Amino acid sequence: MSGVVTVVGNPRPASRTRHVAVEAARTLAERIGREGPDQVIDLSGLAAQLYSPEPAGELDAALKTTAEAEVLVVASPTYKGTYTGLLKSFLDLLPGGALRGTVALPILVMGDPKHALAVEVHLRPLLVELGAHVPTPGLAVVESQLPALREVLDGWRPPIPRPEASP
Repeated sequence: MSGVVTVVGNPRPASRTRHVAVEAARTLAERIGREGPDQVIDLSGLAAQLYSPEPAGELDAALKTTAEAEVLVVASPTYKGTYTGLLKSFLDLLPGGALRGTVALPILVMGDPKHALAVEVHLRPLLVELGAHVPTPGLAVVESQLPALREVLDGWRPPIPRPEASP
């Protein structure tokens, strides 16, 4: 298992979604006594490989890291009322049950609060279908909340099990 892993499904590099995802992963890692996130998989850099007939090793490594995560933060901007096609294309490459044993936390960043249910209605079921344990409602972050992101994350307290101490 590879600790706290973040997958960012925004097609734009250095996006607000990435910022929210990394801060959320850092907050969660601190709460379970870890530094983190251990790895950030920004799909904006893998888009060409996702749609290539011959995926490169970088994509394979990202899929392996995702499947081996103990805690997986999955974040996307809200496009057309749901997560991005880029994120769906990436997750579709994982075999069924690939996230069994992984605690997954879905996050959607959106311009309008009317899309807040999308994280529960669309992204959460996808992660559950892949076998992940999703212990809490997903986090819907409205862009107007970004200046107060720290307060939003302080109020978000998903029940993440602490890793067991080694004997």
